[in-house]
This record gives sequence, structure tokens and C-alpha cells, in this order.
Amino acid sequence: MPTAPERSDHILIVDDDAEIRLLLGRYLEKNGLRSTAVADGRAMWRALDDGAFDLVVLDLMLPGDDGLTLCRDLRARRGDIPVLMLTARGEETDRIVGLEMGADDYMAKPFSPRELLARVKAILRRARSLPPNLRPAAGEAQGARLRFGGWLFDTVQRHLVSPAGEVTPLGGVEFKLLQVLVSHPNRVLSRDQLLDLTQGREADPLDRSIDVQISRLRQRLGDDPKQPALIKTVRGEGYVLSAAVTPEAP
Repeated sequence: MPTAPERSDHILIVDDDAEIRLLLGRYLEKNGLRSTAVADGRAMWRALDDGAFDLVVLDLMLPGDDGLTLCRDLRARRGDIPVLMLTARGEETDRIVGLEMGADDYMAKPFSPRELLARVKAILRRARSLPPNLRPAAGEAQGARLRFGGWLFDTVQRHLVSPAGEVTPLGGVEFKLLQVLVSHPNRVLSRDQLLDLTQGREADPLDRSIDVQISRLRQRLGDDPKQPALIKTVRGEGYVLSAAVTPEAP
């Protein structure tokens, strides 16, 4: 019996430039992908409500809510959809902020459609290659402000608030590492997985940078390194955030 053809990936393009929408839509479809193109955030949410998408190509400069705001809200509501962010501004600060808001990759305009297609395919391949313990679970906490073990983690302001109300700013690596841990509470994450998710590279057998960052993060949380209550070591496997994580209502 003939088998049903595989469903092609569906890409949502969000850009207020009509020429870019047309160019990208045609190029993606020419290369075997489906595409839907919209001009702003409102249309993006309508499209997401009406259909299933595998990735969002999101422009940073949009009328109404900008791309950073939309990316943050998309992560809070639909954390499983990868995001490739586009911008006419190529400054490193914009790239860092975009990635910290949850974008999976970042491209500055003008760009080559061929390179964008390669990035899209790489993001999709990476998302689908995650082992089961790193795939988003139904009901898993997502949001801009997350509570765990008496602490409040503000992913927008990039700081921690202690049970006593003291605010502790987080550095870039600390922020990304904690973001990964709170996104996968009560799941053991290996050093290789943590390094890949926080720094986008494979671990060298002698690389102990994750151990150092875990130690620093424990210090931030006042977690006893000999008997940690929040970030526990699982011998021979990795680390686990041993706490329930719940989103705080805005």
C-alpha cells in the first residue's frame, strides 16, 4: 500500500516588510517548506490560534509589540515553537537580548535566503534531536516570572529575588544556566546537555566549566555545596533542579 507523504514543515513569517514576506515565502516553498506570512504581532497570534507551525521567523522591528516582546510572550505561551529572529540592527547587544528573550537564532538584515533556509533547517533538526528529558512537557511552567524553592526568577529583568526580598542580578551565563534548569525541573540534565543548551557547543571530556557555573549558581541561591537542597548532583549523570517551578501571574 502507498504510504502517506510526510508533512512538510510549516514556517510562520512575521515581518512588516511586504517584499521580505513575499521573498521568504516563495523561497521556503520552493525548497519544500510551507509558509504563512503576516505583518504584525496581532496577526501572528491569530495565525498561531488557527494553525500548527514548526518555527517562527520573527522580525525585531514591528509596528505595535516589537519582536523582543513577542518572542518573550511566545516563549511564555508556546515554549515549544523555535524562533529565528531577524533585525535590521546588527549590534551585538540586540543579538544578546534577543537570544536571552528565548530566540533560537538571530540574523541581521540584509541576509541571504539560502543562509536563512540553512538556519531554519538547523534549528528544526536541533529541536527534534533533543533527548526525551529535554522536550517540553505539557503543563511545564513557562513565563517571565517563575517561583521555585521560595525564590523568584525574573527572566525579563534577569535577576533573582530571595525569600527575604533581596534582589540579585545575574550574569549572562548564570542567567542562561538557571533558565535551562527551571525550564526542566526535576529532570536530570547531563553536563553535555547543559553545555550544549547554554553555550551551543559540545563538551570536551575535560571541560568542567558547567561544574564551576553550577557552583557559582548555588552560591547565588545560598545552596549548601556539601548538601544542596535546590541544585542537586546526580553522581555519574549530571544535575537536577529539585524544586517545583510555578509561573507567577503578571
